[in-house]
Amino acid sequence: MSKYESKSIRNLAVIGHGGTGKTTLCESFLYISGKTDRPGRVDEGTSSMDYEPEEQKRHISISAATNNIDWDKHRINLIDTPGDSNFAFDTKSCLRVVDEAVVMVDAVGGVEFQTEKVWEYADEFKLPRLVFISRMDRERADFTKALESVRSRLGGKVTVFTLPIGSEAAFKGVVDLIGMKALIFDGDKKTTKSADIPADMAAEVKKYRDILIEDIAETDDELMNKYLEGSELSPEDLKGGLRKGVAEGGLVPVICGSALSHTGISSLLDTVVQYFPSPVDRGAAVGAKPGSQEEETRLPDEKAPFSALVFKTIADPYAGRLTLFRVYSGTLRSDSTVYNASRKSTERIGNLFFLEGKTQKPVDELIPGDIAALAKLKDTATGDTLCAEKSPIVYKPVEPPPAIISFAVEAKSRGDEDKLVSSIHRLTDEDPTLSFHRDDQTKEMILSGLGQIHIEVTVEKMKRKFGLEVVLKTPKVPYKETIKGKTTVQGRYKKQSGGRGQFGDTWLDIEPLPRGGGFEFVDKIVGGVIPGQYRPAVEKGIVEAMAEGVVAGYPVVDLRVSLTDGSYHTVDSSEMAFKIAGSLGFKKGILECKPTLLEPIVNIMIEIPDEYMGDVIGDLNSRRGKVLGMDSQGHHQIIKGQVPLAEILKYAPDLRSMTSGRGTFTYEHSHYEEVPSFIADKIIAESKKEEEA
Repeated sequence: MSKYESKSIRNLAVIGHGGTGKTTLCESFLYISGKTDRPGRVDEGTSSMDYEPEEQKRHISISAATNNIDWDKHRINLIDTPGDSNFAFDTKSCLRVVDEAVVMVDAVGGVEFQTEKVWEYADEFKLPRLVFISRMDRERADFTKALESVRSRLGGKVTVFTLPIGSEAAFKGVVDLIGMKALIFDGDKKTTKSADIPADMAAEVKKYRDILIEDIAETDDELMNKYLEGSELSPEDLKGGLRKGVAEGGLVPVICGSALSHTGISSLLDTVVQYFPSPVDRGAAVGAKPGSQEEETRLPDEKAPFSALVFKTIADPYAGRLTLFRVYSGTLRSDSTVYNASRKSTERIGNLFFLEGKTQKPVDELIPGDIAALAKLKDTATGDTLCAEKSPIVYKPVEPPPAIISFAVEAKSRGDEDKLVSSIHRLTDEDPTLSFHRDDQTKEMILSGLGQIHIEVTVEKMKRKFGLEVVLKTPKVPYKETIKGKTTVQGRYKKQSGGRGQFGDTWLDIEPLPRGGGFEFVDKIVGGVIPGQYRPAVEKGIVEAMAEGVVAGYPVVDLRVSLTDGSYHTVDSSEMAFKIAGSLGFKKGILECKPTLLEPIVNIMIEIPDEYMGDVIGDLNSRRGKVLGMDSQGHHQIIKGQVPLAEILKYAPDLRSMTSGRGTFTYEHSHYEEVPSFIADKIIAESKKEEEA
C-alpha cells in the first residue's frame, strides 16, 4: 500500500527564466528535507536533477527532471523544468500534470521574458502558484525592485509572505508575516530557528502585514465584513482565507530567500504543504470520451477507474524507452494491463517506479496524484492517455509548437544512414518538438527544432546515446523555376546507327500559367500525325525534364505545354524516341520563354518586448521582408509579416541575439514569388558551379 493518501500529496513544478536558480532550489529542497546528505551543485556537476552530460556541459536544464521529498507529513513531488525557450514544450507538458508551481524571479534581474511565458502557461492550466524571489545574497540584490517587476509584468494579486532580513552579503534570514517571527537558517544543523523580528524592520513589517491581512480578507465575503467592522482576523481566519485565495488563484504569495544558502526555503515548503491544494482539492480531472467531444470526468479517488496522462518520454539506451505519467484516478499495480485510449491498444505494465533524478525507485502501487514511470511500453508516446479498458477516457495533451529552425543532417561515416534514421526516430519519440523528414526535391534529410541549441543538444545526445556522429549543414532552399513568356518550338529526335533507328518529331506550344497553377499538358493532335500510343510518352519526357530544371536545376512549375503537331516513322518511331523528342523540345523552348526563379515566401509572426521593435523591423526589411501588421499583447508586440525562406534559415540565433533571448517567432509556408534578378544570378551561378564540381 502507498504510504501517503492523495490528500497529503503536493505536485509542484519549479518554473522560470533560465539561470534563475530553479535546479539549485530543487537541490536545496532535497538537502533540507534530508533526502540528500549534501546539496548538489549545477556548476560542479554534482546536481541530482541536472544529471545529463549535455546539461552539465552547458550549466542549464535541458530536460525536466522529477524527484520527491517528505515534508511535514506530506509527500511533495518535484519537477525541475527547463527555463530556456528551446525546451519550453517540456516545461508546458509538466505544467499540464502538476497542481501548483513555484515561479523563480532573480532578486537582481527581476522578471525576464521566459518568466512571462511560463506564467502564461500556468494561467492556461489555472495553476495556483507562488513567486520565489531568489538569490537575495547576491551583489545588487533588491527585493523591492524585484517585487515591483513581478507586480508590473506578471499581474495577479501578488502578496508578500516573507520579507528579507538584510540583502547581498548581509542577507541572513526572512521575516514570516503570517507567524510574525524572524527565521534564520542554521547551516551546520540544517535547521531554521525562530528569532525576534529586528527592531529596525518594525515599520516595514507592519506595512506589509497590514497589506497581507487586507489581501486575505478580500478572498472571502465573511472575512471582508469582519475586517471592515474592525474585528481582528484570527490565525484560523487568516489560514482559511489564504488556502481559499491561493487555491482559486486570487492570491499569489511572494516569498524570498537564497537556495544556495538554504535561507527562506523552509518557509517556502511550509507554504506549499499548508496552503496549496492536493490532488483531491483540485477536484475531478476533465477529459473526453474516446472519439467524441462529449466530456468525461474522473474523481481523484483510489476506487475510481484508473486513468493517467503521459507527459514525457525518455529514450534511454540501456533501459529502453521510459514513460513518465501522472495518475488522475484509480489505482495502478505492477504486472497489470492498461488501455491506451489515444491509440486504442493495450499495454502490459511491468515494474512501476518513481524517478528520483536519474535513480529509479521501485513501487508496487500508485494512487491518484502520483507521478511515476514505466519502462518499455510498446506503443505509448508523450500525450497519450492510459486508463481502464472498460472505462475509457482521453485527456487533452499539450500540442508541440512548430519547428523554427532546420538543418540538413547526414551521417559522418558512410553506411550509417539507416542508423541515422532509427536514432533520430528514437529521439523524436522523446521530444515531440523535433521533426525529421526527407525533402523530395533537395534529397536532403532535414532535422527541425525550436532553436540552434535544441538541434545541437540533439546531435550531442545522438553521439552519446547511440554512438552516431552527424554533420549539420544549412539546408538547400527549395527554389522552383517558371517562365514569363511563351513560344512554339520543335522537339525532334533522330538517330540512325545501322538496323532500326529512332525517330520522334513534336511541335510544342509553351506558355505560363498563373502562380500556383502547376502543370498542364494538352494533347491538340488532330488526325494521326502522331499515333495515340506515343503521345503519353511526350508528356512523360516533358515531366522528367521539368523535374531536373533548365536554368539552375530546380523543378519547373506553373506552365502549360500543348502538343500541337509532329510526325512519325512507321519503323523507327517508338515511345522512347517521342519521350526524348518531348524532353529536347521542352528544354529548348523554356530558354525562349524568359525563364525565372521562384523562391518560397513564409508568413512569419514575431513576438518581442516593446523596446526591440525598431531593431527587429529594420532587420526584417533588410531580409527583404514585409510587415503586414502589428498587435500589442501586454508588454510585447507581435509583428506579422512575410519574408523569403532563404533569409530566415538562421533567424532563430539572430533574433535571440537581437533581443537578448526575449524574442520568439513562428513561420509557415505561404506561396512562391519571383526571385529578384541580382539574387537569381548568384543562385544560378552557384548551381552551375556545383554541377561542374
